[in-house]
Amino acid sequence: MHAKQTSQESTGLWALAWRRLRSDHVAMLALGVLAGFLCLISLSSAGLLAKDWEEEIGTSYAPPHFIGAPALEIHNDAARSAPPANPFDPLADVINQLRASTNESAPIVLTQNDFGIEDPLAAEMKEIYAELAKKGQVAVRERQATLPFGADKWGHDILKKTLKGAETSIIVGLLAAFLATLIGTIFGAVAGYFGGWCDDFFNWFYSIFTSIPYLLLILSVAAVLQQKGITTIVLILALTGWTGPFRLIRGEYLKHRSREYVWAADAIGASHLRKMFVHIFPNVSHVALVQVSILVVSFIKSEVILSFLGFGVPVGVVSWGSMLNEAQNELILGKWWQLFAATTAMAMLVTAFSLFTDALRDALDPKLK
Repeated sequence: MHAKQTSQESTGLWALAWRRLRSDHVAMLALGVLAGFLCLISLSSAGLLAKDWEEEIGTSYAPPHFIGAPALEIHNDAARSAPPANPFDPLADVINQLRASTNESAPIVLTQNDFGIEDPLAAEMKEIYAELAKKGQVAVRERQATLPFGADKWGHDILKKTLKGAETSIIVGLLAAFLATLIGTIFGAVAGYFGGWCDDFFNWFYSIFTSIPYLLLILSVAAVLQQKGITTIVLILALTGWTGPFRLIRGEYLKHRSREYVWAADAIGASHLRKMFVHIFPNVSHVALVQVSILVVSFIKSEVILSFLGFGVPVGVVSWGSMLNEAQNELILGKWWQLFAATTAMAMLVTAFSLFTDALRDALDPKLK
């Protein structure tokens, strides 16, 4: 009777991590939200979504549909308690006539015909716009009094503006996170692998960066780079955010440089570069991946801070940070819908990224095998 030999394939780290993620319903829900945002920014980048966000389709500060357009009203009680009428006011006679012809409790509603002042250029401009519209050079469109999620000061649709802002903020966060992780990984690999004076130099460099307050550091780098733009913001965030990946990658290389498989690679004549990035790095790549997901959340918040302080995206480019910068003035006027749209979208993305990052960190932890 022959013994039946069975071979069991060993499960790798990534397969185990995916198995744990699939069993975590919160992580999969967060992953679905992130996938939805990535699909939206892909469509926006391709020009299939929110392409016309700069078109002024609504009136200034047009409210959302569920609020409705407010009417311009002057109530009788407010008119009676107002200061004495100005004799040079061109609307004084119109107001007096309307007050006399209405009830005391009825509001006084002014229409365009009540002003009695005609625009001397109205007829001429109407002919010019009609002629340009026939030639297809301009589209004459009546502005809407309300929009699904309201409009900003210039009549831009807040919903389309939020989607376009998501494209800018997420792209900035992703590019800056990948670049910062790349810098931190290279520095950490060199410091941890070689040790000695090389490790001391990078530790000294790391100590300088971490000793400066983060907000002051990014403002200092922004002042040095000066030129505004997406590339500048990515460089600012990457050059100030590499310290976290450096510390973790350096620790991993300090542990792995004395492992048996590194000695075996050294015995067959592998170069330092090959041992660092071909033999050791695949065993610590999960640390770098987790750091990317953590830094994306941090850099999206940092972009909001930079744009809020005037160091962010240039004029003509919208992001969640620039929307919040505009919303601070609108909130004083009671126009809250741009602030609500930007903060809600950012809160959804940041929460989903944070939940997924925590689950990914637990799934990639070798101690939980």
